[in-house]
Amino acid sequence: MNVRRLIPATAVAGAVALGLTALSACSTSDAADGGDGGKLKVTASFYPMQFLAERIGGEHVAVTSLTKPGVEPHDLELTPRQIGSISESDYVLYLKGIQPAVDDAIKQSGVKNTVDAATLTTLENHGSEVSGHDHGHEGEEHADEHGHEGEEAHEEHSEGDGHNHGEEGGADPHIWLDPVKYAEVAKGVGKSLEKADPDHAADYKKNTETLVAELDKLNTAYESGLKNTATRTFITTHSAFGYLAERYGLTQQGIAGIDPEAEPSPARIQEIHTIAEKEKATTVFFETLASDRTAKTLAKDTGLKTGVLDPLEGITDKSRGADYIEVMESNLTALQKALGAK
Repeated sequence: MNVRRLIPATAVAGAVALGLTALSACSTSDAADGGDGGKLKVTASFYPMQFLAERIGGEHVAVTSLTKPGVEPHDLELTPRQIGSISESDYVLYLKGIQPAVDDAIKQSGVKNTVDAATLTTLENHGSEVSGHDHGHEGEEHADEHGHEGEEAHEEHSEGDGHNHGEEGGADPHIWLDPVKYAEVAKGVGKSLEKADPDHAADYKKNTETLVAELDKLNTAYESGLKNTATRTFITTHSAFGYLAERYGLTQQGIAGIDPEAEPSPARIQEIHTIAEKEKATTVFFETLASDRTAKTLAKDTGLKTGVLDPLEGITDKSRGADYIEVMESNLTALQKALGAK
């Protein structure tokens, strides 16, 4: 996953032409339904953007996701037809830095209403170890000490771990895993849809308010559910949970940076073993879209349990929930179990 597959600009331009030809030659396309009934044709880059577009757009939009269920979004390769469908869109919602191929294609598309979710909140730098608190404190003492504003960047954790996404100087793009930041993005998406389709602005505003209320409720559940735990440290094969850790005063220990299937070095396994003993960590988390081999190997070597913590980059039949809210609730349950919530 740390291998980025970039599409040269010339290839994108050619693919746009091919894609448009393919679209005009076909009676149906991935986005064809979007043109029916005067609906706004929306292209979303991957699931977290698709969820926002569908929930806020409601009946007034037809949403096509560039990343199909079960596909690892970081490694997405766009077909000429998909690139053509971007150019045919009325509105494009994406997250710059997650999918370089998508970033390039959107740049070439010429779509007027293009929204980068990363501009709707504050991005920060997170390393494979991310903390929302002072390491010298016991878990119970600082549950309320760290600010829940989430705007303070913890620069001390940002260097030397290879966790560099995108072009934002190593900024971590996994903003959707913090319900508060995701709500900020939702508000921005709502406003942009109101401008793109003013005839239905009132509905977009109402849908946004409903979704933000759900995300606020989710945030409250996390706050209360993780307030009092036996440990504040969790171990994961995918260092995607920096914002979540910071929000709720937890420490994320990533095994091998951003690649969930990378084999950890013997030194890192020993380091994780030491950290687990010191911090009383119990569980190595893996994700649904990647192999559990690394987690099981580490668990066997350190005597830890394994569990699923879903970075919500896609929904499949293996997901522990039907949508973002349900999977995040499952993640909370998994964290409460692993951290020894009281």
